[in-house]
Amino acid sequence: MKKTTFAAALGLASLISGAAMADPVDGLWKTQPGDTGGYLHVSIAECGSAICGTIDTAFDKDGNEQLEYENLGKQIIWDMVPDGDGTYGGGKIWAPDRDKTYSSKMTLDSQNKLTVKGCVAGGLVCRGQDWTRVQ
Repeated sequence: MKKTTFAAALGLASLISGAAMADPVDGLWKTQPGDTGGYLHVSIAECGSAICGTIDTAFDKDGNEQLEYENLGKQIIWDMVPDGDGTYGGGKIWAPDRDKTYSSKMTLDSQNKLTVKGCVAGGLVCRGQDWTRVQ
């Protein structure tokens, strides 16, 4: 009985410590509307030693879910590394509306606001959006 109780407690402790170690940026984020007025939900999570984001859901300009969106499940952010103080760098971001990949950086401005930027020309020219946390 003592071994079973100890094993259960150890298992619970490892679950709690794993949850506590999640990166603050992990979650589901809503992008700003693109050129057509549509927007995405992007799931951000750790992938190995980096942070990655995958297109979870797509919406048209009226907020209707686009079940046939061709890029569902496609990675949009990869190789992002935490720099500390809510900043991330060294990653890439793919812009589906332009089908281009850029060097990227992110800043977690608050618990529910993430500034995401894609840059060209060594970071001299950047385009960015403020994303809001969905969950």
